[in-house]
Amino acid sequence: MGQLVSGQWRDEELRRIGSKGEFIRTESPYRAWVAPSSREFAVESGRYHLFVNSGCPWAYRTLLYRKLKSLEQHISVSLTAPAAGPEGWTFGEARESLLHAHHMHDVYTNADNLFTGRCTVPVLWDKTQQTIVNNESSEIIRMLNSAFDGLPGVTLADYYPEALREQIDELNELVYRTVNNGVYRCGFAQSQTAYEQAYDTLFNTLDLLDSRLAEQRYLCGDSPTEADWRLFATLIRFDLAYYSQFRCNRNMLQEFTHLWPYTRDLYQYPGVAETVDFEAIKGIYFGSRPPRILPKGPVLDFYEPHHRGA
Repeated sequence: MGQLVSGQWRDEELRRIGSKGEFIRTESPYRAWVAPSSREFAVESGRYHLFVNSGCPWAYRTLLYRKLKSLEQHISVSLTAPAAGPEGWTFGEARESLLHAHHMHDVYTNADNLFTGRCTVPVLWDKTQQTIVNNESSEIIRMLNSAFDGLPGVTLADYYPEALREQIDELNELVYRTVNNGVYRCGFAQSQTAYEQAYDTLFNTLDLLDSRLAEQRYLCGDSPTEADWRLFATLIRFDLAYYSQFRCNRNMLQEFTHLWPYTRDLYQYPGVAETVDFEAIKGIYFGSRPPRILPKGPVLDFYEPHHRGA
């Protein structure tokens, strides 16, 4: 996937491989916040819009939170096609409805016609100022968790409760480094050493989490938190894509004693199943490169009883 250079699309991509062949993720450039106290990005129903790919685990987090918090009536959304094309994420021939964009890079140049960088998803867009607020998924879900709670119809569940924040932050750091990004470090490694280090770290953490979940229903206790939803975005894709496409093949997720029923538990949480698009997941990992053949399997039953509490 290429990038924009001074507002013009180029096939070359910013280097994301380190000196030892390891994959390095680039930082998101837009980092503003929507908040009730903000003068620049105030909380208003209908003002904000999400540009996402439902197969992408990072963008998926925002779709999940939009559903969990019942924000559909307040925040609109545009979905890219599952597979990236020659010019990155695309909305298809029909274009999307808000900006009439054909590609995600059109969204970025609408915000800054001289933008240089990768045109990633998700993007939180401000319809009033016609600009990008934020394109960092971890920060967008924090906003969705609480910033809009004063609007009518919003579910007031708090997935980042103050009493658990230190624990959640510690888990997020571990899971991001070794699991969320760890599967990409396996899949995009350009040396045997880098791959094996990422692989070992990934499965060491999965073993640790499996043991943790033997003692409690969720990562931080009896209720799901942000730490669970961030992990879920990777786990739901594990057997479908990462096991084969990213060579994360020591175990399938369904072979873990506790992680597999835990994933089913989260999938069966109210509203979550309808946010998961299995064909889109396969599309971004198998449909973006030749021969663009989507696998039929594996057969997974996410509705199988999980036996992890009421």
